[in-house]
Amino acid sequence: MWLTFGVIAVTVVLLAMERVRLEVTCVGTIVAFLLIFEFLPIVSVNGENLIEPYQLLAGLADPSLIAIIALLVIGQGLFHTGALEGPARYLANHSAKHGGIMILLVLVFAGLMSGFMNNTPVVVMFIPIVSVMASRIGRTASNVLMPLSFICILGGMTTLIGSSTNLLVAGQATRNGLAPIGFFDFTIPGLILASVGSLYVLFVMPRMLVKRATLTDEVVEHGGKQFIAQIDITHDHPLVGAKSIAGMFPELKEMTVRLVQRGEHPFLPPFENITLRPGDEVVVAATRNVLTEALKARRAILQSNPSEQTQSDSVNQSTQDELMLAEAIVAPGSRMIGRTVETTGLHSDTSCIVLGVQRRSRMIRLGLNEIRLESGDVLLVMGSPQSVFKLRFNRDILLLEWSATELPRTALAFRALLIFAGVIAAAATSIVPIVVAALAGALLMIPMGCLNVRQAARAFDQRIYLLVGASLAMAVPLQATGGATFIANSLFDALAGASPAIMLSAMFGLVAILTNFLSNNATAVLFTPIAIGLAARMGVEPMPFVVAVIFASNCSFATPFGYQTNLLVMAPGHYRFSDFIRTGLPLAFIVWLTFSIIAPWYYNLAV
Repeated sequence: MWLTFGVIAVTVVLLAMERVRLEVTCVGTIVAFLLIFEFLPIVSVNGENLIEPYQLLAGLADPSLIAIIALLVIGQGLFHTGALEGPARYLANHSAKHGGIMILLVLVFAGLMSGFMNNTPVVVMFIPIVSVMASRIGRTASNVLMPLSFICILGGMTTLIGSSTNLLVAGQATRNGLAPIGFFDFTIPGLILASVGSLYVLFVMPRMLVKRATLTDEVVEHGGKQFIAQIDITHDHPLVGAKSIAGMFPELKEMTVRLVQRGEHPFLPPFENITLRPGDEVVVAATRNVLTEALKARRAILQSNPSEQTQSDSVNQSTQDELMLAEAIVAPGSRMIGRTVETTGLHSDTSCIVLGVQRRSRMIRLGLNEIRLESGDVLLVMGSPQSVFKLRFNRDILLLEWSATELPRTALAFRALLIFAGVIAAAATSIVPIVVAALAGALLMIPMGCLNVRQAARAFDQRIYLLVGASLAMAVPLQATGGATFIANSLFDALAGASPAIMLSAMFGLVAILTNFLSNNATAVLFTPIAIGLAARMGVEPMPFVVAVIFASNCSFATPFGYQTNLLVMAPGHYRFSDFIRTGLPLAFIVWLTFSIIAPWYYNLAV
């Protein structure tokens, strides 16, 4: 037992200090337990070994872990098809107008939903939405994803089906002779705890989180770097009929219009009483993000040059399904210097299309096909992944490989949404276990074309995998050696003679601590009979103590492996172990303090 305590303490310290790689710490924890119980086995009276290697390794194949990985693959499919771009763009546009109010409303709505369906699919559903909303108002995903996880955990405290933990405690209580717990039996105290905790999550916690840019933010979103691009207005173009107002075009509010070329007549800003017609060429300056959004829209404003597409069959339907954007620099001594984009022959040689040109030296007021390239110009190119990466062998340009990003395959967005909706419906209605629904959905993403195998594999996060495996490995010896029971009994003996209210508060605090290191389900199952026995010894109603186990088991805020929604947001939010300790501990303390105050009043316990 004491060796178990020691290994767990060292693991927590190493994870918190981050001096050793997380993967090494997690594998080291599992190996330490394997060695300890190989050479110091715990044998029952029947001669049976109570801790076998397969029990310590079972966490690596735990259904909840498989479900998390599968849900990450489904989220990757939604991202690659841009399936949530529509609602996300709508919410993001409103969030841009109203600051962070829309994000607050969305987080509150997610918390309310978590009271009536499993909070894991709720978090999966809202991760891409709140991430896009945050980026639109200048925040990073790290600012909103942990609050999303925490508020969904709080919302799950309010009803019987809000969390699997609640159902486990109710089942254990019934097996120990208590009357069945009703759907709303603990909703009132749950709402009080969730409301108080939500105030901290929504208004205090975002100020405590460290702003961490994702890899995409670091290598792609370079502040205000502007590319010159050209929009050719065709007969069916969405900008036909667009009118200038106050010298600008409202439809191009995120782009700076440099020139409108109509035949031989150029129009320069400010634009007065100009209506765009088929045949016009609009020269704009915009950031890469804005140009990417223009390509992703259902009716794309920015399109590749039609004349170039007819010159080659390389950009056909198959490659349009999977396109990539990248940046390339015109090399010194390049044969492209002094030529226009069209006369360089880049498209015919490489099958890549130039969408924009960026030049730092001076402002350009020429059409894209009239700009004569200079050494150091940055080209924004689009093509299939194979075509883009072949540019690394081109001596005329230097491919910036870190800038390569794939465009969403928007034509397949409906398929991805259909798969996602099926997974959520199956899990929420308990037709099948969530792990079965998630695995089936992840598999369908590949044959349906929403993802290829490489993209699906990219969703697998080894840190999450090993964190869960290590946490479940810690739970096995903590229960088998009697360590958890020893801690509980020691606390109860220390508080012998204390009032029911104080004992209830102490038990809540103990369970809230252990739930962050054991799985919340294991903690709930372990402490429910202890809570009922304690109430019986004190001669009080057991219901307050059972409810305390429900709430405390859900206080898994201080570690990423405390609850699976924490693990879901850890990778996209680029969080560290210390982030959960710094922001989760105060929330757990607030919930514990609030319960300690309201429980004696609500359940009429002696203080």
